[in-house]
Amino acid sequence: MTTTLHRSALRLLVTAASFVALAVWLIAIRKVDDIPATAQLCVVALVASTLRFPHGPARGASMATIVIMSVYVICGPSTAVVVAGVASLAQPRNVPMMKRLYNSSQWILTAAAGALGYGLLDGPTGDAALDQAPQAILAVVVAGLLHQGANAVMMAAVLGLERGAKVVVFFFRDVVGSTALPMLGYSCLGVLMAMTWTGGLRIVAGLLVMVPLIVARWALTQDEAERRAQEAAMRAFIQVIETKDLYTRGHSERVSQGVGMVGKFLKLPEDRQQALEHAGLLHDVGKVGVPTSIIRKPGRLNDSEMDAVRLHPARGVELIGNIPFLEEVKSAVLHHHEKYDGTGYPAGLSGTNIPYFARIIGIVDAFDALTSTRSYRPARSVEETLAILDKDRTSHFDPQLVDAFITVIRSQGWTAARKEQPAPDETVEAGVDHDDLSLDSGGGASGSAAGPA
Repeated sequence: MTTTLHRSALRLLVTAASFVALAVWLIAIRKVDDIPATAQLCVVALVASTLRFPHGPARGASMATIVIMSVYVICGPSTAVVVAGVASLAQPRNVPMMKRLYNSSQWILTAAAGALGYGLLDGPTGDAALDQAPQAILAVVVAGLLHQGANAVMMAAVLGLERGAKVVVFFFRDVVGSTALPMLGYSCLGVLMAMTWTGGLRIVAGLLVMVPLIVARWALTQDEAERRAQEAAMRAFIQVIETKDLYTRGHSERVSQGVGMVGKFLKLPEDRQQALEHAGLLHDVGKVGVPTSIIRKPGRLNDSEMDAVRLHPARGVELIGNIPFLEEVKSAVLHHHEKYDGTGYPAGLSGTNIPYFARIIGIVDAFDALTSTRSYRPARSVEETLAILDKDRTSHFDPQLVDAFITVIRSQGWTAARKEQPAPDETVEAGVDHDDLSLDSGGGASGSAAGPA
């Protein structure tokens, strides 16, 4: 589909959604009975719509969802649609008009979908909800599911027109899948707010529910800001280390990206995914203790020099040892040069005795090294390197993880090292990088740091 057709299709989608949403909202407003309560709920929803929880790849969910869920119970489905329409007005000023219209339509139509579910289950409203709490909870859960479903479909429609089917698949898999349960939790909080509202507290109920959530949101934001600052510091530190060698600049970032791709393919939980990416970024941090003369040596390293390089995993653990949130990545940093057959270092671990993250990093580490230029050889092609990894399955690498990595690279592609890397020096005697695992079973050296004989 051409760009012109894309734009035309988007305009048609926005126009159709806007007209349908306006019609639904006008029908709903005619069915509103309790004007004072509706006005109060609109105020609460407007405030809540400016606040979002910073969780998951969805980049947060609006707290107004809680209010809308509560309105189904407090005043009924029609009022919820009206409140949703008012809440949609609180959008940033810099949002383009087409997007603003679609966002408002989305708020109204998703609330209408939830209203349909609440009505079909004959969900109780007002004081009746206090006596029929189980039925109200069930109706709100169903309304929440339909609300989420409609929201996902409307988002997918735009994403499909703007970015294609692959992005839609990612959206349903990684965004909708990761936020489904939290959003249902918001539905239950909506019931709590509704019960306290109809119990006589009215607008104060909004404060009782929303204020703790605002405090929690602030705490989550602070935690996220701290993590981002720590990650920025780590990246800056790694960049300083990699300035020692023009041939390895960007290596740690690429390894972090690569292991992240594998982690997502393996569907690791979010906390494990983050830990894996941190481990990938920091796997070579111990090189800060390796003399620059060794890092930049153009020819083959002798045994003592290679042993100095091979101490970098242990030094890396020492460096990150006092950072609490990196506690779980230590084993990955220490053991990322172990080999599946037990001939690696520093401990000679084999098979599944090698920590899981270390096995993943070992594959991506070798892959990026082989697809990057070194002083003694040019970069290998992606396909050639994948063939090498496949050949060394069971001897150097976990065969199942090799399969996963090859699948990921062939389906998603790989951005190799920058073309600005220096060309190989033809005068340099052929050597072996410590990450070029497949070029020499011993990595080109022996000695105490090389692990078992």
